[in-house]
Amino acid sequence: MYYLVEVSDVVRIPPDKFRGPLEKAAMEVLREAYEGTLSKTLGGILAVVDVKVSPMGRLVHGDGATYHRAVFTLLAYKPLEQEVVEAEVTEVTSFGAFLRLGPLEGLVHVSQVADDYISYDGKRGALICKNTRRVLQKGDVVRARVVTVSLSGSSFRECKVGLTMRQPFLGKLEWIEEDLEKARAPPKVKVKRSMGA
Repeated sequence: MYYLVEVSDVVRIPPDKFRGPLEKAAMEVLREAYEGTLSKTLGGILAVVDVKVSPMGRLVHGDGATYHRAVFTLLAYKPLEQEVVEAEVTEVTSFGAFLRLGPLEGLVHVSQVADDYISYDGKRGALICKNTRRVLQKGDVVRARVVTVSLSGSSFRECKVGLTMRQPFLGKLEWIEEDLEKARAPPKVKVKRSMGA
C-alpha cells in the first residue's frame, strides 16, 4: 500500500548549498538521505514530496554546516499481509512467478499459482495448468494476495514478499473473467425420460 507520511527531523545544510533557497537545499539533502531507502515501519521510501524548513538554524562547533528543523512528506510503499494487489508478471521460473509490486518484486510459488497441477514450459517461459490448460507467462497481469512480508536489509532488493493466487477471484485477470462467466451461466439441466409402457 502506498502512503504519504509526514516526518519531522533535523536536516544538515552543508556550506556549498548556502547560496540557494533554503527549501531547495533541504529538499536535495533529504532526497539524497531518504529516497531509495528501506524502513521496517514505513516500508520503502520512494520520494520526498514536500518540505518545510525552519529558517533559524543551529551551528555546531567544528562543522561549517547549519542544522535546521524540517517537516517533510515522504511517499512510501509497504506491502501489508492479506492485501490484494494487481501486478504484472516480470519473470517465470520452474519454481514460480515474480510479480512487480511498485518498487518491489514478490514471488508466487508454483504451488500457489492455481488449484491445479502446474508444469513449467522452459521454452515458452510459462507455467501451464494441467487440467484447465491455463497459461501464466511474462507480461500477464494478475491479482494476488500478500501472505508474507520480510522487510529486512536496507534496500528493496533484500525484501521478500510471498503471494498466493489460490483463492477465489485471484489469478490471471482472464482466468477470473472466465470463472465469473461460468458462475453467471444458467445451470445445465438434464431431463430424464422414462420409458413408458
